[in-house]
Amino acid sequence: MSRQTQSVGRFADLKELYAEAIATPEFQAAFGEPLALSIVEPGEAPGEHEMPEPIAAQADCAGIVATIFDLFTGTRLEPLAAEIAWGFVNSFHFVAGKLERREEGVALELGDLARVPDLSEIYTLEVEVKQLLCQSLAEQREAIECMRDYAAEMYRACSGWPWSPTRGTRASSASSASQIAAQDFLRARALAQRERHSPQGPIVVVSGPAQWHDWEALWARLDQIKARVPHMTLVTTGQRKGVDAIAAAWAARPGTNVPVVAYGLYGTGKKVAFTRNRKLAELKPVEAVLCEGSGLQANLYQLLRQADVPIHAFRKADQGTEAAALPRSRRAA
Repeated sequence: MSRQTQSVGRFADLKELYAEAIATPEFQAAFGEPLALSIVEPGEAPGEHEMPEPIAAQADCAGIVATIFDLFTGTRLEPLAAEIAWGFVNSFHFVAGKLERREEGVALELGDLARVPDLSEIYTLEVEVKQLLCQSLAEQREAIECMRDYAAEMYRACSGWPWSPTRGTRASSASSASQIAAQDFLRARALAQRERHSPQGPIVVVSGPAQWHDWEALWARLDQIKARVPHMTLVTTGQRKGVDAIAAAWAARPGTNVPVVAYGLYGTGKKVAFTRNRKLAELKPVEAVLCEGSGLQANLYQLLRQADVPIHAFRKADQGTEAAALPRSRRAA
């Protein structure tokens, strides 16, 4: 079989993504109506600057990721395709994070200016420039987030697994699939910050070991829970493999629209993981899916039982013997 034939077969499931002949509404919103004036770099004078064409931005995001997988397929480099493509998506995520921090800094400066009003012309000009800079940064951030989310969707279609950052939050108005870092989630809850960092639905906790293969049973149970709790928020322990990854792949399926809060380990010391378990129980989940693992899993089970949380428990010995791996066709379903 030729590499060309292999490539066609491998990417047949991408036809829906490539079939979009016009830019999606998300790209039209992010790229289609730019500010009349913008500030490209802090300190520069306002000017008229064009945005990339929406359809070009969308097509190139998809094309670069697909090309990486296409190039490596059938070669000794094939196992590395997902790592390279992950880094490409992560570069957008890194830049979006920098823009968000700059935007928040300028917004704070604007707040300080508003608390000390001054009727002078210099003050008025400074406020106008700060406002335009804040708007320009928000426009840049939204565009980069839009490209990141589309590249992440192409990564999911090619690799079979949802893209997620190693740390921090992935959330934007351009995507229904999101992964929220626990620190951002708790901060948003306490301070009523950006709504996209604070999903409001009832919480369902999923936790288990990094080695787990029976994805079908977990997906079936999560489907049942979502039928009862349609606006649920999924909280995992943030591992990129095993039970957490299986749950994240379920949440990332098109049409599922379940936000994921990755509650990783924060801090150092032997008690960090047990403290995390206690905080998971304090989130007052409405249900929990727990898979048999170490003593840490047993501790979480006990805490949730004490809190009267309904628990769906899965034992290692009860895993199906044939579900060795999540098939690509189902992972990218």
